[in-house]
Amino acid sequence: SSKRKPHHHQRRLPTTMVFTHIVIKRLASSSSIAARSFASSGKVWKVYLSGEIHSDWREVIANGVSDKKLPVLLTSPNTSHEDSDDCGTMILGMEEERKNWDAISARMNGLRTKTLLEDADLVVVRFGPNYRQWNAAFDAGYATAMGKPVITLHPPAISHMLKEVNASASVVCEEAEQVVQTLDYVINGNLPTPKDGDSWMPIADRLGKGNPNP
Repeated sequence: SSKRKPHHHQRRLPTTMVFTHIVIKRLASSSSIAARSFASSGKVWKVYLSGEIHSDWREVIANGVSDKKLPVLLTSPNTSHEDSDDCGTMILGMEEERKNWDAISARMNGLRTKTLLEDADLVVVRFGPNYRQWNAAFDAGYATAMGKPVITLHPPAISHMLKEVNASASVVCEEAEQVVQTLDYVINGNLPTPKDGDSWMPIADRLGKGNPNP
């Protein structure tokens, strides 16, 4: 028989078998060799979106989750810079010194952040290119210390500055759409068209088989 040369388009032909709480999709190929992917059933995933508040990355993820109908509940800190600065003094009264003004607001914001971080199944932390996001770095460390899986999201230009943070992350994404694709794979086993397009090939074809069965 001729050597099999799988192509990524062959992965889109599903035959589905259902076992109690797991859906197993067998993706048929022309050589009848099947791959498997697993879909979680009945679980709503709580995903906390931490990090910069100056771009629409949260909306991109929310729209992608909605379009794919993923069982995901998205949460985040208060993304209004002004409100997060002034919440404490608007509720409790103004302070004469900036450090006190900041402190009471920070503690009030921390009620939300700590509660939602601790309740999350996984945490997405976005670092933008234009601001020093100390809060995002703190959230990434706090989530890691609690054993929460972390996905970092940032442009490639700042990868070096975040190398220690990325080393502790489960996934490092460059675009918000990749976060949605990661969630779709983790939850449902679905894979997108390869990022590398037609040049993509399976690892066994590109780099050889790892440890073949005897």
